[in-house]
Amino acid sequence: MVWAFIFDSHWLYLLMHPVVVILFTLRIIWIRRPPGVALAWILIVTIVPVIGLIAYFMIGERPIGRDRKKRIERATPVYQRMTALLDERYPNAKTQIAAPFQSMARLAEHHGGMPPVQGNRITLHSDTEQTLHALMHDIDQAHQRCDLEFYIWNPGGTADEVAEVLMRAAQRGVFCRVLLDELGSAAFWKSHWPGRMRHAGVHLVKACAIHPLELQFGRADLRLHRKIVAIDQQIAWTGSMNMVDPAFFKQNAGVGEWIDAMVRVEGPVAEALTIVFEGDWAVESNNIPGFSAYLDTIQKSSPAAYPAGIVAQAVPSGPSYKWTNMSHVLLSAILDAKNEVVMTTPYFVPDDALFQGLQTAAARGVNVTLIVPQRIDSLLVRYASRSYMDDLISAGVRIQQFSGGLLHTKSLVVDRAFSLFGSVNLDMRSLRLNYEITLMVYDNEFSAQLRALQDQYLAKSLPIDPLIRANRSLRERLAENAAQLVSPLL
Repeated sequence: MVWAFIFDSHWLYLLMHPVVVILFTLRIIWIRRPPGVALAWILIVTIVPVIGLIAYFMIGERPIGRDRKKRIERATPVYQRMTALLDERYPNAKTQIAAPFQSMARLAEHHGGMPPVQGNRITLHSDTEQTLHALMHDIDQAHQRCDLEFYIWNPGGTADEVAEVLMRAAQRGVFCRVLLDELGSAAFWKSHWPGRMRHAGVHLVKACAIHPLELQFGRADLRLHRKIVAIDQQIAWTGSMNMVDPAFFKQNAGVGEWIDAMVRVEGPVAEALTIVFEGDWAVESNNIPGFSAYLDTIQKSSPAAYPAGIVAQAVPSGPSYKWTNMSHVLLSAILDAKNEVVMTTPYFVPDDALFQGLQTAAARGVNVTLIVPQRIDSLLVRYASRSYMDDLISAGVRIQQFSGGLLHTKSLVVDRAFSLFGSVNLDMRSLRLNYEITLMVYDNEFSAQLRALQDQYLAKSLPIDPLIRANRSLRERLAENAAQLVSPLL
């Protein structure tokens, strides 16, 4: 009787398997996923249907949840009015951008970014300890408000000192808010710090909070990956650095200390970054009226614009935007390059368009350099990243591996005249799934400073040896090629 049940179950599986695959394929076709993503999911469901279907229902589509979608829809008109206000205040900003990059400014704004604004001061910081102390100094000098937004806040070391400074600011009457991703900052939320900070008057909210009973309406792996500090609407910080002291963060990961960079900005783009924070706070705290009230505030005042200041543009991105805006902007920047493209990223798993864009740029004579860490904290991403390297090297892309730790800086410099700088990794997750923030800087001097930092990274990097790649083991080749098959899902 048992054998009969097993026999029947076996035939039932054989009959149901093609039906499940066909129905799933029809679903994928109906919702028009990118071809690489669609084929990866079809392959997974065909090979391991039960596991594949469970994974797809959890993370396969990009639903942001019904409640979140409603909150975003209510906040969007306010955001659009703020964008229009900046356009009105700085109507000449686009004309101050060099002609080759004006189209990128229009593209970024069309896809949901803030408009470019002129009159900014931007200072690059590449030493984490010095950055944290400079940030603390700004918090100590705050008069009205201090807003912090991070993917990771990891207790320990200088990060604790930042918390102490923030609590002191709240106790002297500064309106202080902290918005942290629930998953990325899990260690913080489990620590004593939330209680202490709330007791001191700091307002805290979990971003992208996970509600198990609502997972069927939205996926749990859409994360808030932005890094923003906004102070008095006059000063802002952004870049790749989480609120961590590298000496206390992931010390057992075997990748060395994380290497980051941030920029401190003063002027109108600080207000633009503040608007991004306000929108995130409104959505995550379900306080859309507060977002509208902030619109009234900025209509009555504006930051000082510095004469001969830099033109810059804040570009938020994420799964709730109609367009995959940073993917389009990155591709445009690479294809518009005339002489040189240099980029740094910790995780390199490009989509097809970006992959082909890099090959095309190198093949037409542009000096394309990609700087990645020698070791990263994800085995699957490591193999997927390596799977792209042979084709890129063959096209003429120069790939350098940084050996001084986990290079976490996300940067791109085109022709030493235009820069992208922020939280976006060159992988599918950053380009399609995470909420990210990027600063587009249209300035030769800043681009030269960022290139100088990239040169410092290059000084601690070694080129990938094609001979070593050619002699790698069969197991390594298979692992890389297998990882590339699922790379559209990473």
